Amino acid sequence: MALALQGGGVHGAYTWGVLDRLLEDGLAVGRVCGVSSGALIAAMLVQGLVKDGAAGARQEMRRLWERVSQANSLNPLQSGPLESWLWGWDVSSDLVWQGVETALRMFSPAQLNPFGHNPLRAVIADVLDRDALTHASAIPLTVAATDVETGASVRWTNAQITVDVLLASCCLPFVFHAVEIDGRAYWDGGYSGNPPLGPLLLPRPPAELVLIRAQPAHRPGAPGTPAEILNRLNEIACHGVLEAELAALPGRVRVSAYDADKVLAELPLSSKFNANPAFLTELFEAGRAAALLAPQAAAK
Repeated sequence: MALALQGGGVHGAYTWGVLDRLLEDGLAVGRVCGVSSGALIAAMLVQGLVKDGAAGARQEMRRLWERVSQANSLNPLQSGPLESWLWGWDVSSDLVWQGVETALRMFSPAQLNPFGHNPLRAVIADVLDRDALTHASAIPLTVAATDVETGASVRWTNAQITVDVLLASCCLPFVFHAVEIDGRAYWDGGYSGNPPLGPLLLPRPPAELVLIRAQPAHRPGAPGTPAEILNRLNEIACHGVLEAELAALPGRVRVSAYDADKVLAELPLSSKFNANPAFLTELFEAGRAAALLAPQAAAK
């Protein structure tokens, strides 16, 4: 069975929940491909399976999100008790978020963050175990990012995956500097494949492909603010690439999907940056609940 994991920022905690439940129920994964937060989860899945099977994979994924939550303690966008009671997990009414949103529209990452600080670097460095990823028993893993100059999807496999590769796969161009690897600049992998499915077809197409989405395919109504419009455009573009790949899959590949619309469609852009422990737990539990339901047949 092949596993495809979408990116979606902090909303990837929903994917974590789906996978946690599926592994608890005996999911057997033969190969996996992921982008952005899906790439981080995929790396934890693979190295955890090497260490202690399904239990190890569940433990490694939890360790990732606990580390993300710890890093969030210094995040000025985190909601306090009053804000959470008033607005739930939407911090878009927070004055700090409004300032950030305005700055993102007016300035480039080079202007806002001249030293290129990325808090994910320390998180990834703490949790990544390259020895486990390259172990003889490790299942094939593919991580993808987007080449800034060509727009092409560039893929790395187990032995090539480093902190920089995972940072590149997660690089939001309006927030962080492009990540340079071997003289090439990279942005988030979702722009060129969310995730790319080609690597999951080699050396031969799998009988089953399971897709876990971390972005809503449908959102009610039309977005109002410039940031929300841009976010929806990004979602549409990322889904468009994936839908084209799904349509081109061989007919003998059975595709099932765990969609995120019910859980994530009402959440605003600001919540993708809100790694509050309680919010992560809510997304995780929603993912576990979704995994109890029969997956949807993905259109091909």
